[in-house]
Amino acid sequence: MGKPPLFNIPPTTYASLSESERYLLEYIHKNIDDIATMSIVTLSEQATVSTATIVRLMKKIGYNGYTSFKYRLKQDKKMVDVNDQLGDIDENIKRAIRKNEEEVLKTIQLQSIGQIEDTVQKIHDADKIYIFARGFSEMIAKEMTVKLQVMGKTCESHDDPNIIRIKSSKIKKNELAFFISLSGETLELVEACQNLNIKQVTTITLTTNVNSSLSRLSDMTLLGYKSDYSLFPEYEVRSRLSLNVIARVLLDAYVIRTNN
Repeated sequence: MGKPPLFNIPPTTYASLSESERYLLEYIHKNIDDIATMSIVTLSEQATVSTATIVRLMKKIGYNGYTSFKYRLKQDKKMVDVNDQLGDIDENIKRAIRKNEEEVLKTIQLQSIGQIEDTVQKIHDADKIYIFARGFSEMIAKEMTVKLQVMGKTCESHDDPNIIRIKSSKIKKNELAFFISLSGETLELVEACQNLNIKQVTTITLTTNVNSSLSRLSDMTLLGYKSDYSLFPEYEVRSRLSLNVIARVLLDAYVIRTNN
């Protein structure tokens, strides 16, 4: 598995992190806009952890040190439009536009080339692929399923809780299962992933919650960024844009590697 920048780390690596390292990982995730300009001393003071903890975490998630980590962030920030071309737009609409821009850019920052390549290889090697999702994530699952079928892969998606539970008990070791869940805590998906762990079937999760049950259970986690801003705060209809971005990048990479 390639070196996984930022938060796309294998469950085994995450499990090896100390409590303070996990806390630091979450702090960086929540304050990622400011990290690129922080010195290691400032980060240490702001996050109330030692500089040694920062260095240890950087090495565990695939960097030579804090400097190389900041360099990656600065390179990614160059993608952001700093000229305020939305200046004449209503403030509320501008906020909505920037919220979507933020989710796309930060999700791209969180991706690891090595992990994308590993996932593409697992898709290629799998005899059959299952994609499990619930709610609004079902649309992403259906799009992935159609694209994989077009590419000649045997693939099916399921959103019914009972079918998900039944199917997960029948998947074979040479097959592959994807889980798509914003929270990573959808009960039937967690149960299905537990079933597949017992059967030693490879599982890959697309989520925005690095600390979720699905992230801990899955062999690989592709992490998206979720904004705190929602126009429907009283309903569970938060944007799945970041998960959609990951799915598209993943399938585009599969097409490229397959054609090559």
